[in-house]
Amino acid sequence: MNIDFQKYSDGLVPAIVQNAATGDVLMLGFMNPEAVAATESTGRVTFYSRSKKRLWTKGETSGNYLDVGSIYADCDSDTLLIKATPHGPVCHTGSRTCFGETSESTLRILDELEAVIESRRADPSENSYVSRLFAKGLNKIAQKIGEEAVETVIAAKDDDIDAFKNEAADLLFHYLVLLHEKGLGLGDIADVLRGRRR
Repeated sequence: MNIDFQKYSDGLVPAIVQNAATGDVLMLGFMNPEAVAATESTGRVTFYSRSKKRLWTKGETSGNYLDVGSIYADCDSDTLLIKATPHGPVCHTGSRTCFGETSESTLRILDELEAVIESRRADPSENSYVSRLFAKGLNKIAQKIGEEAVETVIAAKDDDIDAFKNEAADLLFHYLVLLHEKGLGLGDIADVLRGRRR
């Protein structure tokens, strides 16, 4: 990937970060050659901070890292597009994006939930139900799927729609935990479904 760092007087190129799963534009930062190299070698988005005058890894203070999926240069080789997986809110204000978007789509909720589940797997906390579930291992997680599936079926046969929605949510939640225990995510299952589509 050839990048024209000399096009701008400060030797920096803009880098747009996009959520790899949802396509949402998360933030804009600037990169020099060292920031690009750090991003590629660590797998975490690293910018050159114009205010701090140093390399800055997004999330180094908050823990809300951006895990790199892919990096593209535009047709003029002077702007980067980085597709990444966010671990928590991206903006320092606590917003999901630096552009203040507040709309909630189904995919966005699932993407955020997957990010939390993965963070609990990677960095366990004794106060986290998800971390405790991962600690119990695959058999316990699979057992929970079975239990939640049965409870969902039972609730489906009744007229209480709220009870059914809650059981369905429990089932989906534990299914996501199982996927991550197996080193997978919803994107992997979506790929299988796309392959089946005719």
